[in-house]
Amino acid sequence: MTGLGSLSAGLLLAGMSPVGLPSAGLSWPAVGCWLALYFSVGLAGTWLARRYAIGRQMIDQPGERRSHATPTPRGGGIAIVVAMLLALAWIAWIDTTRTQLYAAIATGLVLVAGIGWLDDHKPLPALLRLATHVVAAAILAWGVRGAGGDGIAVSCGFLLALVLVNIWNFMDGIDGLAASQAALVALGFVLLAGAQAGMGTALWLALALMAACMGFLPLNFPKARIFLGDVGSGALGFVLAALLALLLIPSSSHLPVLLLPLSAFVIDATLTLGSRMVRRERWWQPHTCHAYQRWARSKGRHDVATWSYAGWTAIAIAVAIAVKGSAPTVIMAVLGVTYLAGAIVWWRLQRKADMLESGVGR
Repeated sequence: MTGLGSLSAGLLLAGMSPVGLPSAGLSWPAVGCWLALYFSVGLAGTWLARRYAIGRQMIDQPGERRSHATPTPRGGGIAIVVAMLLALAWIAWIDTTRTQLYAAIATGLVLVAGIGWLDDHKPLPALLRLATHVVAAAILAWGVRGAGGDGIAVSCGFLLALVLVNIWNFMDGIDGLAASQAALVALGFVLLAGAQAGMGTALWLALALMAACMGFLPLNFPKARIFLGDVGSGALGFVLAALLALLLIPSSSHLPVLLLPLSAFVIDATLTLGSRMVRRERWWQPHTCHAYQRWARSKGRHDVATWSYAGWTAIAIAVAIAVKGSAPTVIMAVLGVTYLAGAIVWWRLQRKADMLESGVGR
């Protein structure tokens, strides 16, 4: 607690508490301190996690249902989990008006990360993991309701926790993709929220998430020396759901524009899952059918797909900023066009992959 208190005092002296983000007089040294702290936690924690994973033989082996070619340790996402719990503890210590909300986020995160951590050590039944995710989502929704969120915010807290936890798990299949997308989405939330009243908690938590992911990435991209593991991928999805719910508490009207930064992962995961269901495949099992996986396989490298998805998300964030404040009909139209365009890109990537794998056009 002494270390937390000292750094908190430093932030206050720098002109900003980790809960309030004033519209004027923004102290960049305070932001820099905050980012440096969680980048360091992410980097050092990932290095320690790699040593632990090697010692415990927590190694993902190459195979037909995996996109990597060399044995690689897993479980590095535990560093991001630790960073998020530290940030939540800090924020809760400074802001005592939303204790229930912060406790709910932390509890749900521990549940999702905990079941993932156990699964990284020894595979668990899918139903047990799903049941744990449901409980975590319900706890998050309870916290959002206690903080004054309306029915839409509460429902989104529950549904998005379930959806994003599993989407990030499904989409964590190539080097750098899941962590870079989480960092970009977190940045997008910061830029979209701006300095609006009541957004301070979400902003500081989003900045911590972004920094922790950036600390993880040097050991995961462009060549992975450790993977997130289920502990990390599920945690990223849960924290992003919590952030989105936090941003909806002041007004749930922000929902459509906040869905734009998530479009790359939501489109690929949803359409791939739907197509597997139509083909009556065991969609819950590991596979390499996502557009990003087939794209990376066709190129013989992961970085092309990772950078391309980053580019899409960056454009989506720019579009979201451009239409923010527009009439609801305009925002909904832009959201629809973005998701439709993404679906077309997904279809073209899958079709091209089918042709390459069948030998057409070689």
